[in-house]
Amino acid sequence: MNWDQIEGKWDQFVGKAKEKWGKLTDDDWKVAEGKRDQLVGKIQERYGYTKEQAEKELDDWTNNN
Repeated sequence: MNWDQIEGKWDQFVGKAKEKWGKLTDDDWKVAEGKRDQLVGKIQERYGYTKEQAEKELDDWTNNN
């Protein structure tokens, strides 16, 4: 799924993604609100990942779901 599709189906994406990134709060999801860089930052913050790790995990997950 490309990021334009994710932005268009944000609520559906969040529903699935909450299972993957359970440490993200509802407020985190609202802040990200379809913005990839914001979501990467929140994943980084909550999981202690580097930016590269967070981007790779997000890309891997979105490409497989």
